[in-house]
Order: sequence, then C-alpha cells, then structure tokens
Amino acid sequence: MEEKKTTNGNGNEQEKKHSEDIFKKIGEMLPGEVGFVKAEFEGPDIVVYAKNAKRAYEDDSVIRNIAVSIKKKLIIRSDSSMLMQPEKALEIIKQLVPQEAGITNIKFVPEFCEVYIETMKPGLVIGKGGSTLKAIAMQTNWTPKALRTPTMHSDTISGVRQLMFNEAEFRKKFLLNVGKNVNKTIAKSEWFKATALGGFREVGRSSLLLETPSSKVIIDCGLSPEPSARGVQANQGRDGNDAFPYLDSANISINDIDAVMLTHAHMDHIGFVPYLFKFGYNGPVYCTPPTRDLAALLLNDYIRLVQRNGGTPLYDEKDVRKMLLHMVTRDYNEVTNITDELKLTYHNAGHVLGSATVHLHAGEGMYNIVHTGDMKYGFTRLFDSAITKYPRIDALFTESTYGGPNDITPNRRDSEPELMNTIRRTIQNGGKVLIPLFALGRSQELMMTLEAMLGVEENKENIPVYLDGMILDCTAIHTAYPEYLKEGLRNRILNNRSPFENPMFEVVKGEREQVFEKGPAVILASGGMMNGGASVEYFKRLADGEKNQLIFVGYNSANSLGRRLQNGVSEVALPDEDGHLQQIKVKMNIKTIEGFSGHSDRRQLMSFLENIRPRPHTVFTMHGEEQKCEDLARLAGRMLHADARAPMNLDTIRLK
Repeated sequence: MEEKKTTNGNGNEQEKKHSEDIFKKIGEMLPGEVGFVKAEFEGPDIVVYAKNAKRAYEDDSVIRNIAVSIKKKLIIRSDSSMLMQPEKALEIIKQLVPQEAGITNIKFVPEFCEVYIETMKPGLVIGKGGSTLKAIAMQTNWTPKALRTPTMHSDTISGVRQLMFNEAEFRKKFLLNVGKNVNKTIAKSEWFKATALGGFREVGRSSLLLETPSSKVIIDCGLSPEPSARGVQANQGRDGNDAFPYLDSANISINDIDAVMLTHAHMDHIGFVPYLFKFGYNGPVYCTPPTRDLAALLLNDYIRLVQRNGGTPLYDEKDVRKMLLHMVTRDYNEVTNITDELKLTYHNAGHVLGSATVHLHAGEGMYNIVHTGDMKYGFTRLFDSAITKYPRIDALFTESTYGGPNDITPNRRDSEPELMNTIRRTIQNGGKVLIPLFALGRSQELMMTLEAMLGVEENKENIPVYLDGMILDCTAIHTAYPEYLKEGLRNRILNNRSPFENPMFEVVKGEREQVFEKGPAVILASGGMMNGGASVEYFKRLADGEKNQLIFVGYNSANSLGRRLQNGVSEVALPDEDGHLQQIKVKMNIKTIEGFSGHSDRRQLMSFLENIRPRPHTVFTMHGEEQKCEDLARLAGRMLHADARAPMNLDTIRLK
C-alpha cells in the first residue's frame, strides 16, 4: 500500500504557522486569570488547557465568543498539573451527584483530563443548566462527562466503553493527528466530483466517493446482503466482484482517503469498513454515537455468523476494534470540519437508531450536497420523520428502495390490525408465528407494536413473544440513547417504563427446545432476509407445519431466501448442523404485511421531495433496484424541475 501523501517543507511550515496563529488568538481572547497553558487540535475540535479553567466555567460566554470567532468547537480543560487526586475527586463527585442518579461506574481518564460518570439518570449528573457538571469541574479540575447506563444490560456498550478507556493513550495520539490533518492550509479547490462505488441501481454495498483536488472522503462502505451472511474472499463476490464497493476501480489508494462518514449501522452501509483498516487505512470514521455501538455489535456478529457457517470472514475482531478506535462520534446538528475544506453535519434520517442524513458543505460556499442514506419520511413508533430543512442544497443523493410507481405501502392504521389478526388466528389454530427481523430497527418497531396491542392488560390470550438473536443487545443500546427516540418513547424510558422491558417478552437463552415444546407463540428472530441468523434455524423446524405462519414485514433483496419464500418456493436446500444440505419442504403459511418498513414508500418519497428546502438543483437516485432508481429519478425531475439522474456504479459526476 502507498504511504499517505505528505506536504513539502514549505507546506508544513505554513500549517504550523496557521495553527500557531489560531492558538495565539485563543490565548489573547481568554481572560488573563484563566491561566492559558496551551491549545491543541483534538480531532475536529480545539482543546484549551488552563491553570484556572474554573474562571471559564463561571462565564460560558468566554468560550462561546472564542468559538464563534475561530469557527471551531472549543473545549476547555484544566491542565494535568491541576487535577485533583482521583480518590479525593471520587469523594467529591459522590457528594455532588444525588444518590438517585444511579451511578454505575466512574472512570478517570488522565490522557484527556476527563472523568466519565456512567449513570442511570444523566440529567441528575448534569444538573439544571449544567450546574452539577460545572461544580464537579470547578471543585476537582477534572472535566466530567455523563454517560447513560442502558436500562437493559448490553455487553456491546460495556465492551466499547471499556475499549475506549483502555486505549485512551492511543485515542489521544490519533485525535491529535486527525486534528493536524483537518486544519491544514491549502489552496481553494476549483472542482468537486462524485464517484458511485456501490449501491447505485442496486441495494447493497452502499458507497460514494467525493473528491476535490485536495480531499477524498467516502460516505458509507458496505457489503451486499447475500455474501455478507456467508463470508467470501475480497475477490469473489456473488458474480465476480459485485459484493464489495469498487474501491479498487476508483484509482485511489486506501491511504489517500481522508475520512469515512457512516449514515447508519446496517451491514450494507458499514460491512466493508473494517476491511479498510485491515489493509492500512488509519483515518477517522465519523458517525453518531449509537451508530458506533451498533456497528460494534453487528460487525462482530457477522464474523461469528460466517465462522459458524464454515466460511472465512473478510476481517476479524481486531480489525473491528481498530475501526472503533478510529471512530469520531458527532451528534445531530453538530457542524464538523472533516477536512480543511469540507464540513459535515448529521441530521435525523428516521430510519434506525442514530441514522443520519449527511449535509456536506464544500469550500466557502462552493457546493453543498445532502445524502439521505436510508431514511423514513413517515410514521414510525420509534423515530421522528427525516429532516427536510437544510441551509443549502446543490445536489441531493436520495435512496430509492421503494421508488417504483407500485411501491405504495398500507397505512399503519391498517397494517397493525392485519398483523394482530394474523397472529391471533394462527395462535387459535395451535400454530406458531415466526417473524424474521433485522435485529436493528424492525425488531424494536415490532416490539413497540406488539407491546401497544398485546400489553399486559390487553393480552388476555397471554400470547408469549420470544426474542432470539441479537435483538436483546440491539434493544438495550436503544435504552442508552433515548434522546434519539420519539419524545413519548424517550419519556417512558427515562421514567423506568420502557416498553422493551414489558414482561410479555421472553428472551431465548441457550437451547430453543422450550420454544418448540411450549405450544403457540410469536417468535421475533434476527435475520431479516433469512440469509442467516436465528430466523433460519426456526424456519428449519417450523417450515413443514401447516398451522405455522411466517410473516415478513421488511425488505428482502432479490437473491435472498426471504425473497424466494415470498415468491412461493415449495422446497429449499439448507445446511444442517454438520453443514450438509438438507431439503426443507415449505408447508407453513407465508404472508407479507407491509407498512412496517424503515424505508419511505413511493408516496413518502414524493412528500420528502416536495418538502425538502431549499430545492436542490440536481438529484441523484441510489439504493434501489435499477427500475426503481430510474422511476424515482424521472419523478424527481418533474416535481423539482431539476436535473435528475439514476447513476450506475462506477459513474463519475462532476458536481462543480
């Protein structure tokens, strides 16, 4: 692999002077009593270290005014020489934070001069207007950060947080290096172009390369769904190389990439990222905090799934850990310089937990794009609808999963009763209901629906609902980030009334025989397209039962087992415990109930285009089967009076 390109001696001197000028300006703007020690770039932010940081804490306007002046996020911390001994600081924190906050862990991180306080009720650690955090900082000189403890145990969150703590020294060095790269001084770019690396006129391996003369960044880097379940070598896809993004055809080295931005944690958007690190990428990966944790869960599950199926994963757990250590998390609406000329802002996409649309601002007003990722502009029980208001849009890249003229899904007011009637009918006939679900997104949506319609008081039939696969850990992660959920759901979690913890849900631990032996039941099993996961194992046992019911509530890709079953196949060959293929006769009833998708249907896409502001000049469709992308492009062109196209993979488009 090629080394990362470097600037010449004059360039390094210019960058050094640029940094020194910014730091000097900060020092001059700070009141003398703050005791300015130094400033440094830490990732996309600037951190100021001071002898008397409490003076800045007393007057928030000091930091706010400097941040506005230098157009950067500014963080102030006490110099390490001023930090109170952790033992004494621990006592003070416990005195300042009310006991009912439910502190579960406190960790001091000297590399960042921070103390992480994990708690069931972060609001009580923060205090009114941040008063408790300020008191901790002023009395101990440690900068406190409140982290929410999930209401349900999550091995993933515990593991990710412990990794960040254990590798704090590495993280510090990495972020300092990112900061230097982001704050280079370069000539003004004259052009901006996009190359479709995957997910155009198809669903899967989503990836888009954006370039200026000085920057190369990627939005998403995923796998196609069918191979991701089996595990394949990087040069052997479904048909040649069509399982992976066309990075090798983009005429760039992995080390030329300045940054990767992720829209959300589904495998068709993140599944190839650890492979980049396996082969030398050492740059930042930007995402929302929930996306980081969910990516850890799904990527490690992919590795285990492939190994169980006798395949070879593309990467191993150490590559996933390396990716996690290079992740830089940003919240919605937080403007972030990812290179010296590109600014990233995430907005709610309404698709899954932490999913985001990308607003990317190039140059000083040179060009702006919005990339929707996967988005939902319609009702769900989990999230508010995708955002439609942006500062400026020159080009819109929009998903087209259900962009065809016939992709009109039923209203949820009709879908939910149909689901419940189907479940009740099957239970009354003595059968079992299997609902294959993506562990992330549809599982929680179905849990919310079932809880609302079969809650303890209403569930007179006492219908058991079993959860199997990754659903539990995925759901636990939702409880750690209630601020990303709808207000009503958020309030229920914050008030210890989480619908996800309703006693009607029974978690399958260990052997599944109890589920088969106990009679009629609903089974929510991970593996939405049935290319692997718990859903396939249940299907093998339930397929020949004429009283049983298989219900699909989400998308199945063209080559998936789920799509074949939807199309009415009467027999399928699946591996047994020894890996030998066995013929499975399909006698169970199969039904698709639409309306629960995390994607926008045709009408919702039309409404999104109608309401997006400002109107884009150009529209590009992606993430949809070929005909759907073309149909939506024609519709968008007519609606917006814009140049609208459905690019193919490997198309390169000059945007500016």
